[in-house]
Amino acid sequence: MSERRAILLLAHGTPDSLDEIHAYLSNVTSGRQMPQSVIDEIRHRYSLIGSSPLTALTLEQGRLLSEAIGLPVYVGMRNWKPYIADVIAKMRADGISKFVAICLAPQNSRTSVGLYRRAVFAASTEMQVDFVEGWADHRLLADAFAERLRAVWNPFTQETAGPVHIVFTAHSVPLRTVQPQPASEGEPSATQADPYAIEAKRTASLVAERIAGLAPENWLFAFQSQGMSGGPWIGPTVEDTLTTLHQQGVRSVIVAPIGFLCDHVEIFYDIDIAFRQFAAKLGIELRRPESLNASPLLTAALADLSRQGLTRLG
Repeated sequence: MSERRAILLLAHGTPDSLDEIHAYLSNVTSGRQMPQSVIDEIRHRYSLIGSSPLTALTLEQGRLLSEAIGLPVYVGMRNWKPYIADVIAKMRADGISKFVAICLAPQNSRTSVGLYRRAVFAASTEMQVDFVEGWADHRLLADAFAERLRAVWNPFTQETAGPVHIVFTAHSVPLRTVQPQPASEGEPSATQADPYAIEAKRTASLVAERIAGLAPENWLFAFQSQGMSGGPWIGPTVEDTLTTLHQQGVRSVIVAPIGFLCDHVEIFYDIDIAFRQFAAKLGIELRRPESLNASPLLTAALADLSRQGLTRLG
């Protein structure tokens, strides 16, 4: 039985080189043409960080999970290689008939988890699948983020005379995607708004509770990495939040992303370069925690989700 069961980790995907960015963005937008200026800007950002480690780090997370649960763990990407459909085909060829699918975006959203879900079920005909819809409030996930945050929070608060504020972040999504929409199979009904914003703030709240000495008024939530084309995206933005904190006299800030489980361009460029430069112009020192990456607590959370899913599969 163990040879017929497996875990599938799902992630966004990232191009392997600058030359692949145009094709990658076409996948992200489902073929819609993006302005050349946007493509050039994204190429520029990737060039500044060298390359995104997302694929390599996700594969390592899969390896650690496999060691923890003693079952094969596969990794599929929605927007780049290895594509979800190709990975599921490989699983079928390997004799896998049942698997648990875990999206490495803990907060449920139509624009992320919903799209992963459709891709998985479209490719897994005649296979039994347990799809984990969301795990924003998992205890071990909050423990993992809090562990990383304390490693920055504790020395920073000792170094500065004033309070250190924390801005928790998650990736923004287009406003239209979180408003009530006609129901699709297995998704929120037309009378419900998308749960993403609520779940992201719930994760942040659980992490904040675990930071000793952090006053409720000293942490905020913002959405980062708003898109560069096409309609309004949900906020507040990190830039607006930093500006408000500056006006309040705050000079020490930690930006703590709780929607990302490993390093990639939204960490290395958006936070480490763009937000840090923006904060510096305001006279704010900005730091961030280490990403979860190979965190043992993250592995434990994924192992717990896997075991729950395997139990549901029977």
